[in-house]
Amino acid sequence: QVQLVESGGGLVQSGGSLRLSCAASGSFFSINDMRWYRQAPGKERELVAGITRGGRTKYADSMKGRFTISRDNAKNTVDLQMNSLKPEDTAVYVCNGIIALRLGESPTVYWGQGTQVTVSS
Repeated sequence: QVQLVESGGGLVQSGGSLRLSCAASGSFFSINDMRWYRQAPGKERELVAGITRGGRTKYADSMKGRFTISRDNAKNTVDLQMNSLKPEDTAVYVCNGIIALRLGESPTVYWGQGTQVTVSS
């Protein structure tokens, strides 16, 4: 069974930094794209950043220059370094991975449970 587990959330003051990490475990063949999403109370879930297995990245416009996504394919982890945090960054941050369980099988999206990030003003 594949699991994605996030860590690193917490409470930080405006202007501060946090580093989130997401680790995939279980039995699988490969992980393709990995992404971070977030959902604030009363708002729809939005894409924060994504990274391909080869390291190509993309960011939501509001995160460019402040957030950095990275991954370690050997450890099956994806990190999100968040700098210059703002109160509007407060949300539950969730990672997902496009994971192929076996060679030749179509990949499936797996989601973590999320980690709370709260930025105080």
